[in-house]
Amino acid sequence: MKLLVTGGAGYIGSVVTALLLDAGHEVVVLDDLSTGHAEAVPEGARLVRGRVHDAIDDLLTADAGFDGVLHFAAFIAAGESVQRPEKYWENNAIGTLRLLEAMRAAGVRRLVFSSTANVYGDPDAVPIPETAAVRPPNPYATSKLAADHALTGYAVAHGLSAVSLRYFNVAGALRRPDGSMIGERHDPETHLIPIALQVAAGRREKLQIFGDDYDTPDGTNVRDYIHVADLGEAHLLALGTMDGPGHRVYNLGNGTGFSNRQVVEVVRAVTGHPVPVEMAPRRPGDPAQLVASSDKAKRELAWAPSHPELATMVADAWDFLRR
Repeated sequence: MKLLVTGGAGYIGSVVTALLLDAGHEVVVLDDLSTGHAEAVPEGARLVRGRVHDAIDDLLTADAGFDGVLHFAAFIAAGESVQRPEKYWENNAIGTLRLLEAMRAAGVRRLVFSSTANVYGDPDAVPIPETAAVRPPNPYATSKLAADHALTGYAVAHGLSAVSLRYFNVAGALRRPDGSMIGERHDPETHLIPIALQVAAGRREKLQIFGDDYDTPDGTNVRDYIHVADLGEAHLLALGTMDGPGHRVYNLGNGTGFSNRQVVEVVRAVTGHPVPVEMAPRRPGDPAQLVASSDKAKRELAWAPSHPELATMVADAWDFLRR
């Protein structure tokens, strides 16, 4: 298939682009490089630099024949979204709407959407199924949920075939057949594992943990971690199940929760280096626990994590960082 990957110069987008190329697909990447890296786009994919808002109409019209779109282009810092909600609404929600309109005009009917488990907020129970109540705790999650609702409407009204994949915490790096790796390198970095690894590598003085008074076993946030290679594979499986109009939602995680303190201990064990920790106040909009039930994805997509161990994710991310 000929596929468009928006945000394909970012962490997850570049991993999925690589997997698509390895599976024999033709891939065009659309990315404005505001948070992505041109060198992260795998060889074999064509990079078009631009924002979804400004470039999508011309791209889908001039470069006809796309069979589907995988949409990763979004801002993802939940904490920042509380301070700058307008940035997240304009980019994540309005950008998705512009994409949907361009796809409708061009007759492109397949879409895999990068969503988030953050839409569930503080869940009533864990693990979290797709039927759980949604209570987005910040503008980032709300903008993603708004996009989910837009996909449902376009599926009903315009025959869109869409899948939303609600990620839990993503970690690790993709090891490619040629020995190269694709990994996480946000700037600024906001995710726990890469920050902890930067501390272990001596690139940061200490790690801050935000809140130790949550209703969890050790008082720190509990999260479900999924290897980025497993996450990427789910996108290819979702793409292969689009036989007709409709919008389906899948949670993607391992079904196991690790606290922030536990993650730090794994980083120390894997790297063999100290990771000094400083406790800090809670961040606004951070749920206490997010752990996935991925039973629906396993049942309908025949998906299952191949790298469920947190130590494997940390080791791969550590290897990528040292390279």
